[in-house]
Amino acid sequence: MVTYLLKKSYQLKDLKEIEFQDLWGDHGVFTTMWIYGSPPKILFFKEHIKNLLKSLKKYKISKTSIDKDINKLIKINIDTKKNYNHLLRVALSKKIISISLRKRIKPKLNFTLKLIKLKRDKPEFKNLKYKEILKHLSKMDNSKSDIGLCSSNKIFETGTSNIFFIKKNKIYSPVKNCYNGITYKYFESKLKKIIKKEIMIKSLSEYDEILLIGSGKGVASVKTIDKIKWKRKSLKIYNLLNKYYLLAKEKYPRYK
Repeated sequence: MVTYLLKKSYQLKDLKEIEFQDLWGDHGVFTTMWIYGSPPKILFFKEHIKNLLKSLKKYKISKTSIDKDINKLIKINIDTKKNYNHLLRVALSKKIISISLRKRIKPKLNFTLKLIKLKRDKPEFKNLKYKEILKHLSKMDNSKSDIGLCSSNKIFETGTSNIFFIKKNKIYSPVKNCYNGITYKYFESKLKKIIKKEIMIKSLSEYDEILLIGSGKGVASVKTIDKIKWKRKSLKIYNLLNKYYLLAKEKYPRYK
């Protein structure tokens, strides 16, 4: 069960506070950002909001001042004197904006992946159709496990993150049917090349490392995969990407 530091909902039309609704399953989109430190920083904040606004247009959720409204609600709910290490989630449907804060859980090095037959609805968007995924995640210790979403004998993403597959120091990622998030795009700007290809389940034994990439986990190294007896062979690229990520964390400006 998720423990919230804060959870609030507001009417989109006038920002009047209403009873909290998480909006899971609704027609809409969300973004999750890492808020940390005191005074707080929100890693890749501008990039997250810009991407959220693009998705809102695709889902035909509109209001002239929507970007200002999102910023206003974040500001009134953030305590600049508090020392954060939390995940800030902003979700919108056609009528509601919901904001929540929950503790960020650091992934452990004995991380496992459980493959399940499931693919997100319209996976190219960070939409709110997550109920089936959440059913699985609610039964797991999220500090050391996640679900790999699979279909047609291919793996696309996890319940929380993008995935990098490492073979002979080359980095691969699924070519489609997944949402490439802000953390993914950050690494895309730092790395020489990410090779896009279909990742077949039967080919997983070829890979030396499997890494999860996202706001919730940062960079997490998978140690084993449930049922197929895959085991991590190296931490080389994990250490490199984690170094990049921690550098971005230090350099990012504080939230204003």
